[in-house]
Amino acid sequence: MRNNQLELGQEPIGKLLIKYSVPAIIGMLVNALYNVVDRIFIGNIPGVGSMAIAGLGVTMPIATIILAFGMLVGVGSATNVSIKLGQGKKEEAQNIIGSGMILSVIIGILLTVVGIIFCDQILNMFGASEATLSYAKAYTNILLLGATFAVMSMFFNNVIRGDGNPKLSAIIMVIGCLTNIVLDAILIFKFNMGIQGAAIATITSQALTSIWGLSYYLRKKSNLEFKVSTLKLNSKAIKSIFAIGVSPFAIQIAASLVQVISNQSLKTHGGDLAIGAMATISSISLLFLMPTFGISQGMQPIVGFNYGAKKYNRAVKTLKICILASTGIFLAGFIIIQVAPQLLVGMFNNDPELMGITINGLKKYTLTLPLLSIAIVGTNYVQSTGKAKMAIVLSLLRQCIFLIPLMAILPKIFGLNGVWFAQPTSDIISIIIISIILLKEIKSYTKEEKEEAVA
Repeated sequence: MRNNQLELGQEPIGKLLIKYSVPAIIGMLVNALYNVVDRIFIGNIPGVGSMAIAGLGVTMPIATIILAFGMLVGVGSATNVSIKLGQGKKEEAQNIIGSGMILSVIIGILLTVVGIIFCDQILNMFGASEATLSYAKAYTNILLLGATFAVMSMFFNNVIRGDGNPKLSAIIMVIGCLTNIVLDAILIFKFNMGIQGAAIATITSQALTSIWGLSYYLRKKSNLEFKVSTLKLNSKAIKSIFAIGVSPFAIQIAASLVQVISNQSLKTHGGDLAIGAMATISSISLLFLMPTFGISQGMQPIVGFNYGAKKYNRAVKTLKICILASTGIFLAGFIIIQVAPQLLVGMFNNDPELMGITINGLKKYTLTLPLLSIAIVGTNYVQSTGKAKMAIVLSLLRQCIFLIPLMAILPKIFGLNGVWFAQPTSDIISIIIISIILLKEIKSYTKEEKEEAVA
């Protein structure tokens, strides 16, 4: 076993989290910036910015679905690689990476074909109006052409970090994001390509990160020995990828479903501008959520390895530190949003009517932000220990099981404000349940350790 795997079971937890979480945080923020930067540039297109960003809001479920498949393969592969390495099963870890590569390509191609064929029907179902359909379609058709690169980019970002090279993973993502920003500015404003320019910039940068990630393995730079013979659909490897990856996949698919329901409700109670407001609110929320997603991803190899090695005290300590760190981030974000929301909203669009709707929604939508660390980190902890079924249920609580009914009921009572209040209400219920599950999970370790001691 290589040194970087041995350190997962021996080095101080704080030091490990800095090594693994900081690059992961950078990677997740960069991933968020792909969409955030697009929305900032599109929202500031002269004359059409407000309708263009509303059109982009309609495409959010599609981008989320692509992300879902990327996380299905990427997180599923990376978590299994960490667990297998912790168990000393190196060959199985190599098979997982090979199968994940092929799976990424197949899924990406299927998304492109199905998405383009049914583009108009999908966008209309997702909340497009006559005023926003042209913008949504112009962006979506190009985005779907790059679906394979999007899935592969997410896959390589996860597995490179999971097999012990978080620094390179972060560097690749940063370069990809900077490429996206530069191309956005050039294509949208210099070449007047509008919303299509933003889509081209996105898929070009994703292609760059995918090729870079692939070259890491082809040049045999990885900690796991890469073999061409592993580039096949190994049934055992695919089952293990799906078993773990289905949890984050379910979260994102549920998020996509919620976005569709939300768009329809926003369209009914607030019109196209309300959909544009939600696009901005989602972008601002991502800026504070992604660091915690990064912390959780950095936590994954540490928890996975130590849980596999039955070093439960180290796994639990990792959980506690991650919850405290993410709570601090969320609290800072909550204060900024409540005190100076206009600074954040103003980056996306300066239309007075749109800004008013957005600021009102943002302050209500993020009311439970300081408490979210328990839900997000706790769910990822359960996922990292390989408990797929439990992780799926916990994942769906705040994003689907409670949120969808609330999204249907509250707007009928409170109108547009009901849409904004649905998420924090779902958060509170979910956090209580997840806290109880986590406490039971941790107590089970003590029982197991006592039984082993007696044996």
